[in-house]
Amino acid sequence: MTTVTDRAALRDALGLLKDREQIAERLLESSAKHSFDPDKELDWDAPLIEGKYYWPPELLSLYDTPLWKRMGEEQRIDLSRHEAAALGSLGIWFEIILMQLLVRHIYDKSLTSNHVRYALTEIADECRHSMMFARMIQKAGAPAYPVSRVNHNLARVLKTVSTTPGSFACTLLGEEILDWMQRLTFPDERVQPLIRGVTRIHVIEEARHVRYAREELRRQMLTAPRWEQELTRVSCGEAARVFSLAFVNPAVYENVGLDRREAVAQVKASGHRREVMQTGAKRLTDFLDDIGVLRGVGRRLWKSSGLLA
Repeated sequence: MTTVTDRAALRDALGLLKDREQIAERLLESSAKHSFDPDKELDWDAPLIEGKYYWPPELLSLYDTPLWKRMGEEQRIDLSRHEAAALGSLGIWFEIILMQLLVRHIYDKSLTSNHVRYALTEIADECRHSMMFARMIQKAGAPAYPVSRVNHNLARVLKTVSTTPGSFACTLLGEEILDWMQRLTFPDERVQPLIRGVTRIHVIEEARHVRYAREELRRQMLTAPRWEQELTRVSCGEAARVFSLAFVNPAVYENVGLDRREAVAQVKASGHRREVMQTGAKRLTDFLDDIGVLRGVGRRLWKSSGLLA
């Protein structure tokens, strides 16, 4: 039962929210000024540079493990090539999910509103990003790394049952950790220029997507009924668990000549890897905690994912 005090508190909280249409208008203006066509922006014909990494070494899953210390420089670079391809594949999988969730979000909303116009703009961005990641994988000469069949089908269920706040919580989960890594990648001169260009474009355009998702999730967690808020906490926690498992495809280890079982065990035991993932997720987990997503079962699922310190 909602009391007078509850209603007053809700009105006060809603008063602190920024106007949805004004936010969307600013994001549309930013999109007009800072959007990129990767096919034209990046030099896809330039040869890759021998001896350059495809991902910063410190962000690779095996960094500072016993296996890493036994690997030669050439094998470490090859690992970075395959892990970059695995992350690109994960990005495409996630962005296809995101585009479907965004279309569902705007289906019943005013088609001429700034909010809907920006959602359509973001969908167009994500289409370009997915094509860019696919081209990057091909250019690197690495295979695509689809997620496991189990995670693929779990995501199918998530897309079907996800409510609006759940959709935006999962959006932030997929965007913010990769965004943190990419902000370290694009200025790193040890990394291939093409990869740096790809991450630069993605970081600039994803900053708008994160702003849009954060503002909408904050609004939804204030206005959604309690059952929907609780479902969001649980579904977001389960998504964090799945995402953390899917972050690096174990097949990359076999493809660079390593024992898969040994590599997976060392990644799980790696304090450095745990710190990287938790640091990458911290800005997001602080935000989710602030708006009431990290509670109860949802918080326990986040803990089990290894993403929450």
